[in-house]
Amino acid sequence: MTVVIDPAFDPVPSLARSVDIASAATIDEAVAQRGAQAVPVWVPVDGDIAVEVDRDLLAAAGFRGTAGQTLRLPGSPLRVLVGIGDGAKAHAAIRDAVAAFARAAAESPSLALDLGALIAAGADAAEAAQAAVEGAVLARYSYDQLKTDAKTIALESLTLVAAEGDRAAVDAGAARGTALARAATIARDLSNTPPRHLTAEKFAEVAARLAPQFGLEVEVFDREALVALGTGGLLGVNAGSVDEPRMIKVRYTPASAGADTPSLALVGKGIMFDSGGISLKPSSAMHGMKFDMMGAANVFGSMTALRDLGAETAVTGWLMCTDNMLSGSATKIGDVLTIRGGTTVEVKNSDAEGRLVLADGLVLATEEERRPDAILDIATLTGNAMAALGLSTAAIFANDDAVAAQLQSAADATDERVWRLPLDHRYRDQLKSNVADLSNIGGQYAGAILAALFLNEFVDGLPWGHIDIAPTMESERDDLWRSAGGTAFGARLLAEFAVAFERPEPTE
Repeated sequence: MTVVIDPAFDPVPSLARSVDIASAATIDEAVAQRGAQAVPVWVPVDGDIAVEVDRDLLAAAGFRGTAGQTLRLPGSPLRVLVGIGDGAKAHAAIRDAVAAFARAAAESPSLALDLGALIAAGADAAEAAQAAVEGAVLARYSYDQLKTDAKTIALESLTLVAAEGDRAAVDAGAARGTALARAATIARDLSNTPPRHLTAEKFAEVAARLAPQFGLEVEVFDREALVALGTGGLLGVNAGSVDEPRMIKVRYTPASAGADTPSLALVGKGIMFDSGGISLKPSSAMHGMKFDMMGAANVFGSMTALRDLGAETAVTGWLMCTDNMLSGSATKIGDVLTIRGGTTVEVKNSDAEGRLVLADGLVLATEEERRPDAILDIATLTGNAMAALGLSTAAIFANDDAVAAQLQSAADATDERVWRLPLDHRYRDQLKSNVADLSNIGGQYAGAILAALFLNEFVDGLPWGHIDIAPTMESERDDLWRSAGGTAFGARLLAEFAVAFERPEPTE
């Protein structure tokens, strides 16, 4: 079958639309010299407002200053009243407030915002700038690469206004926010791209092309190399596809690397499209399955930020990429696959495929000449996590409390909600098989826990954490800085985790 795809199609268009970010001393300077077309006015529920407006009139219009409310005031530049509730001192509150402003000024390509009032009220200058950049850039993200008449107006410039004494901190925070926002937009681009436009092979080409820009090294393993490695999980999932699998190994080495440099492995599920295989999904559950590669997209996106964030941890990413298709050659129910390292797995459900490809990556990570100090995997893994936690919170598991605590800290920094579920080994017997070492599913209940227990079998006792982002992979509508489509939930989280990473203490 021949399908026409423009050979010039770029799966990461956001890199060509980078936002020009600078600081200025006053809003007037931002308007006159930087061409800012819209500015926010921060409005608390109680207290003074920086413009002359009658609060009673605002209340009559339904605007009371509660967090997230906006009201446009005509003029040039456009002024947008932005509710900040009891104040916007915390990182997350500033990110939300700026995102609300950026959406309210959606037709303005050039924005300016005054951080001075927020800093004066107690916000840290660098953190405020970082949050502002993240809020504006992520809120204005839109995937319109395949629309012939896109209506969205891209954000082209953002000016952060602050006092001279705060400018150095603001500039540093803005640079940090730029790197983190870029990590998320790269991951969003990749996950929003239709599956025929982004096969595993194409993903590998994109990673290899972009890696040098961000100080990364990439090694790509094709089918022949994967056969030689014995990655039976990845190859078994790929068996029904006409498209080849790829394993993409991405390495970041800090400039200061030495014998004592901490090391971290990140393993990402990259199912480019998931039909369920023989265990075919219903059509209602299949539409969003281009997002099933978001774990791999997040790992790659996060690693593009590490050099600019000054990460002093050596990080290796393992992107396990294939689609999961139904055909005459597809893995059958009852087939037994041999994972890298020799563990055999009976396939009782071909739609429980993510854990099979992750298992190969986890084993390979443990076999590195210099074993990592910890391993994280991230995957759109189970509907059970979605059933347990809804659509706003990801599930995390860990075999090490220090890893779990660091995951929680990273999630707090990015305002990506996670909840630790128990790695309850009492359920381990449900993974037994009569014909193999393991089966790939257990009983009817506790599916997210069973999936985590399965993965824990392949980490060889190393400190490990697992992030199940199935609940949070997609947003059906624009919501502050969470744009409709693939969320890239976890890209910034992984970057923050790597930057702040501390070796877990050995357990006895």
